[in-house]
Amino acid sequence: MAEQEGVIKYRLDFTEAAPLPEIWLQSLQQWRLTLFQLGLIGQDPERYGGLGYGNISLRHPSGKGFIISGTQTGGLAQLSPADYCYVSHCDPFENLIVASGPIKPSSEALTHGAIYALDDNIQAVIHTHSPEIWQQADTILLPKTPAEVPYGTPEMAQSVADLWQKGVLSPAHIFVMAGHEDGVVSFGGNLNDAGMTMLNNFQWARAFLLNAE
Repeated sequence: MAEQEGVIKYRLDFTEAAPLPEIWLQSLQQWRLTLFQLGLIGQDPERYGGLGYGNISLRHPSGKGFIISGTQTGGLAQLSPADYCYVSHCDPFENLIVASGPIKPSSEALTHGAIYALDDNIQAVIHTHSPEIWQQADTILLPKTPAEVPYGTPEMAQSVADLWQKGVLSPAHIFVMAGHEDGVVSFGGNLNDAGMTMLNNFQWARAFLLNAE
């Protein structure tokens, strides 16, 4: 049975707070708009039960925690500061998120936190839904988490850590969630790195699909 998109599965300690400074969000806004225009973040009544999909995050300027788009914001063409929140603490293996802001964090916040925990040099994480990349993962040689592992869970965090320890994520900076339909995650030393990794693989996957027709 398919899992329901957008369901928060972690324990959340959330405090309502004022929006973050807009200047901190500029690169997030630019990249999110690009991904939205390509359909990698969005909302489609014909997909995933009509719920929004995809999210984006950036390590907080303090170096502690990260800024992430809020839950069920995928359908908005452009976000405002009211659509982001601050995750100050993330313990993927305790299934716990501590966050504050005008909106609760994305259901994928636990996976984002697990990726930031891999290496202090990781500064940005992008989660999209791309049928093209997901279906061509083996063709373009992308790492995959196990099909039986659901998104937004401690098991997903452990799967990501396992891929990192095996050394397959270090060169790729992208992986497919085999148990999360169309789910693809990229990351990098900044949002440009994470974004271009996603876009390059999107283009390669589309090219393979076109050549196969």
